[in-house]
Amino acid sequence: MRTLLNIIWVVFGGFWLWLEYIFFGIIACLLIVTIPAGIASFRIASYALWPFGREVVETPHAGVMSGLSNVIWFLVAGLWLAIGHITTAAAQAITIVGIPLAVANLKMIPVTCFPFGKQIVPGRGII
Repeated sequence: MRTLLNIIWVVFGGFWLWLEYIFFGIIACLLIVTIPAGIASFRIASYALWPFGREVVETPHAGVMSGLSNVIWFLVAGLWLAIGHITTAAAQAITIVGIPLAVANLKMIPVTCFPFGKQIVPGRGII
């Protein structure tokens, strides 16, 4: 079931979402100071391409710099990414087939708002 949902996800927007996160990750890696944001963007991109069967968990011992980086990320990009995921989820939830896709979009909001100090691991549930 996870594979089928992931294939539907990739066809109906997951590929473009992945491409956007990769593009902005490359842009962020152009400056030395923003390389951690680029790496975070690449991590989110892998999750955005294949979200079903995976989940986001806190990294133990992330540290103070993770918190500070999360605040900066949220103010610069996280809020806008969350608004985009909510808008897309609302559009996907209109159809019955799109409801799991909408749930996956909403599941991405915590990591797109605060990506530092997080890991993406194999999940326990179907979504």
